[in-house]
Amino acid sequence: MAEITAEMVQKLREKTQAGMMACKKALTEAAGDFEKAVEILRKAGEAKFEKSQSRVAAEGAVGAYIHMGGKIGVLVAVETSGNAEAAQAIGRQVAMHVAATTPLALTPEELDPAVVQRERDIFAEQARASGKPDAIIEKMVEGRLRKFYEEVVLLKQAFVVNPDLTVEKALKEAEKEIGAPAKITGFLRFALGEGIEKGPNDFAAEVAAAARK
Repeated sequence: MAEITAEMVQKLREKTQAGMMACKKALTEAAGDFEKAVEILRKAGEAKFEKSQSRVAAEGAVGAYIHMGGKIGVLVAVETSGNAEAAQAIGRQVAMHVAATTPLALTPEELDPAVVQRERDIFAEQARASGKPDAIIEKMVEGRLRKFYEEVVLLKQAFVVNPDLTVEKALKEAEKEIGAPAKITGFLRFALGEGIEKGPNDFAAEVAAAARK
């Protein structure tokens, strides 16, 4: 199968205005064939360009980051009507964050329902072992799910550049430089090889240091 690169995904996204994950999935299904991927997106109703030929693409920028000598690449789309350079700067910092933390989804709603249900079942079993009433158990489960979201959902994660902020709050802070509201609309992480030899904490610290330069 042809290698699906970040450049291919971005090109398809620019042509169809479809989401990053949808573009990657379509290219994978099409084995790298660009026109076939476009057709897949059209059939799925993901391609927005044909809904209105005069449609103006959303303003903003795409932040990109390459790490480990090209072993890891990340794209982050920031939508805003403000300063594109400032949007790209925060987008790049978030891309560095994604390289280090490997989030599963942008928001809790975008998590795989099967993953959420699996975690919920585990937390419920653990909570029932405490012998507490059902009403308390439910609160315990919801609390542990919120903690789970903080670990795997991009916008809820502690920002590696400034752990005192979540990614969501860091983006809000960046709006001062951007000069307008900003929204992360998608991200895409590519990784080659079997993984990173360094521990996750070391890698996050390395990325945080690089982001501050």
